[in-house]
Amino acid sequence: MSAAPSGPGRPRDPEVDRRITQAALDVFGEAGWAGFAMETVARRAGIGKATLYLRWSSKELLLTDALTAGLPRVSDVDTGTLHGDLVELATQILTLYIGPGSRAALRLNLEAATIPGIAEHYARIRSSQISAARDIVRRGVTRGELPDSVPITLLVDTLTGGAMMHALTTPPDERATRLKAAPHHAQQLVTFLLHSVS
Repeated sequence: MSAAPSGPGRPRDPEVDRRITQAALDVFGEAGWAGFAMETVARRAGIGKATLYLRWSSKELLLTDALTAGLPRVSDVDTGTLHGDLVELATQILTLYIGPGSRAALRLNLEAATIPGIAEHYARIRSSQISAARDIVRRGVTRGELPDSVPITLLVDTLTGGAMMHALTTPPDERATRLKAAPHHAQQLVTFLLHSVS
């Protein structure tokens, strides 16, 4: 997490940071911004409130750092083939929306624009994700793996929507199993999609 470095004294405990990150994601995912409070996060993490305030001066900074440290990134990847790249992209999306921070990721989609200090951070993340997905498809066109006429936005939307719908319809008691199976499902999704467009 990118909190201000601590001064002299005991070094930061990575396990405490991990617990704080997960607690912040859990509280945000369950209660949204309206229910997100430093006291609640501290209680969930099993630490004193003073420990949080030594690291973060506001709940906006705490949530920003928790989202940065705790949510998987959806980013560009180049495996050398369009199929491989899209499988990696779909796996990243599935991991984001099925994994331990899934509820926080969904809340972020719904509430980010209304949270002071988070809106700009979220806009940068979304812009980076969209650019990465479009770059993957453009490389596929350049390599001749897709025709020039393929609608890039529609292809990306279909892939992203398919991965997100799979995540959203996953029952809570099946999340761990489906998270492990995410690469396999991503393979099936991408194979079906590329067969349809090519």
